[in-house]
Amino acid sequence: QVQLAESGGGLVQAGGSLRLSCAASGSIFSINGMGWYRQAPGKQRELAAVINNAGSTNYADSVKGRFTISRDNAKNTWTVYLQMNNLKPEDTAVYYCTAASGVASSWGQGTQVTVSS
Repeated sequence: QVQLAESGGGLVQAGGSLRLSCAASGSIFSINGMGWYRQAPGKQRELAAVINNAGSTNYADSVKGRFTISRDNAKNTWTVYLQMNNLKPEDTAVYYCTAASGVASSWGQGTQVTVSS
């Protein structure tokens, strides 16, 4: 089983930046990818960015060019970061870290990101 600990959310003005972190613990050897999803009020949870164990990344069109997902490359660790630049009010959401292990997924508790106009 994988446990996820998120940090880094907060309140920022439009055009500002935030960095989210997510550290995995437990059965990290089983992880083949991690990422961030987000859920705005009244909307479905959607993909923001993901990275796999080969370092390949995928982004939602709405965040391309503004968000960057990266991974701590230290051996036997899985910590991912989401650098969010040029934030917009529409980026306001709860951001959830997720880890994929075979057919199972683990989720963090979520961290609030609020962007004021």
